Amino acid sequence: MTHRVSGTFEVKVSPQAPEEGVGDATVGRLALDKQFSGGLVATSKGQMLATQGAVAGSAGYVAMERVIGTLDGKTGTFALQHSGTMTRGAPQLSVTVVPDSGTGELAGLAGRMTIDIVDKKHLYSFEYTL
Repeated sequence: MTHRVSGTFEVKVSPQAPEEGVGDATVGRLALDKQFSGGLVATSKGQMLATQGAVAGSAGYVAMERVIGTLDGKTGTFALQHSGTMTRGAPQLSVTVVPDSGTGELAGLAGRMTIDIVDKKHLYSFEYTL
């Protein structure tokens, strides 16, 4: 059975120094620190890699984060994988639960999250099976 929860989250994004001798300076590395409320009451920490295109409004990012908390009253952890692009200002985003990453009462979790930003407020909707 598919379930859906929604709510808000706060996110702190902190630029990280590039590792010396690794990668390319045009690829930014950022630390993520989130606090979810609503149907998902949790914290998460993760990392993001991002780069911009040559045309204004074009960019891409990938990120991984570990979520720790309670989903619809069930406690555990799981991982989320992000893949996002912006083509001349038009966004496309995929956020999915990493297969078999759930622990505790969230073992077996699968799902997708959508994220919207409205008036600088971060909103999520999370559709999942367990």
